[in-house]
Amino acid sequence: MGTLFMSSDDHSPDTQPTGAFETAAELLTAPSALIHLSLDEARVVVGYMTPRYIPTDTTFIREGDAADEGFMALLLEGEVVVESVTVSRTEPVTIRVLGPGSLVGEVGLVDREPRSASCTTSADSLCAILTRDALEALINEEPRIGSKLLLAIAARLAERLRDNARKLRLYAKLAKAMQMEIDRLVLPRA
Repeated sequence: MGTLFMSSDDHSPDTQPTGAFETAAELLTAPSALIHLSLDEARVVVGYMTPRYIPTDTTFIREGDAADEGFMALLLEGEVVVESVTVSRTEPVTIRVLGPGSLVGEVGLVDREPRSASCTTSADSLCAILTRDALEALINEEPRIGSKLLLAIAARLAERLRDNARKLRLYAKLAKAMQMEIDRLVLPRA
């Protein structure tokens, strides 16, 4: 397991984590991350994560990358721009800008498909990385917490799906209104 966050080699509940470890655990339970975890459960999860410094303007996830590097990053410090190239464009469109407490790449943690967006740091950033191998170790060693983590990730993905469905409904309404206006202006009146 990635123990770089641990304050000692003792993983017992009596160990009091400090510094970046505690910050990571607190951020992991924030509304922008996985609010389904208690602080104690988040501390266990963070024990399986490794810190990673990522300099400004570094693309650490590339859209379409099929390499099986499944990991999720919890942003501790800095900022990440999430971008995607849409069907009709050649330049990426910014989907969102994420700050501390945000999760990045959780879809890649649970599937082996190509990445759906690119993530680039817009400021020097510090992340806590949970790899697929570390997740599997967590599930084997702490099955209750591992399953709760997976349920929390599934809830985030479901929330995103619902949000995308709302956006699609809005886009369909806009497209219909535009088509009606085009028909009104172009079609000859009988």
